[in-house]
Amino acid sequence: MVTADYGHGERFRDSQFLVFANRLLSGLLAVVALRLISRTPHRAPAFEYTWSSLSNVLSSWCQYEALLYVSFPTQVLAKACKIIPVMLMGKLVSRKSYRWDEYATAALISAGTSTFLLASESDEHATSAAATTLSGAALLAGYMAFDAFTSTWQSVLFTRHGVTTLQMMAGTSVLSCVLTVAAQLEQGSLPAAVAFACRHPQFLMHLGLLSVCSTVGQLVIFQTIARFGSVTFIIIMTVRQAFAILLSCLIYQHRVPPLGYLGVAVVFLALFLRIYLGQRMRQQPRTGRPSG
Repeated sequence: MVTADYGHGERFRDSQFLVFANRLLSGLLAVVALRLISRTPHRAPAFEYTWSSLSNVLSSWCQYEALLYVSFPTQVLAKACKIIPVMLMGKLVSRKSYRWDEYATAALISAGTSTFLLASESDEHATSAAATTLSGAALLAGYMAFDAFTSTWQSVLFTRHGVTTLQMMAGTSVLSCVLTVAAQLEQGSLPAAVAFACRHPQFLMHLGLLSVCSTVGQLVIFQTIARFGSVTFIIIMTVRQAFAILLSCLIYQHRVPPLGYLGVAVVFLALFLRIYLGQRMRQQPRTGRPSG
């Protein structure tokens, strides 16, 4: 949307407004759902949502803004390498400790996915992906850091206060709306963004579709983090990217180079090792007890 031409050479450049529209819809739906169907008391202090809301807004802004400086394949590659940052953020924020094999398999999953994505791109995309500016690299780094903190802090709130998925979605989205509106009012960009949407019905349709997809995605994200934790969620998302492209190649009969299949094999190997070693570690306390 930030690179599309909506007529007469007009392009939409306000990434903050896209974030605002996404969070507005998800916040409204979550609040309405809480009023109608939820009976779970809310225990988390409102201010604790501020940190994840701020980092969520910043990560979304960096993600959209980065597309002005880097190609979409480059951004996909960056997303494939988020597992290690999330683990490091978990260690920093919630003092979690990870075994050496968890770090090793996380690195293998990232490496395998990146190898597959790079090998599957056409020469044209590979050339554009290489043309990454310093600003684009900085925005991608900011996106990865803020996104890692967001999922980690949300995992802390789920564990500490037992909030529900709808409560997390409402708290994060409403505060994100407040933050983005405040920033746009301070910059004076909100009236221009609204006027652009009114002038271009196609943009308004794209914005609605983006907001609906973002809302559904947030529900799935929060539910996964609540049940399995932030690291497991990032692993699922990383593997999903590789499978989506592999399935696309099989359906549309795109050629996958041998290096691409090697990347998929590395991902499968890493997942197998992670599950196998995790089971071994969980069985050790029981097998190590003396029989009486």
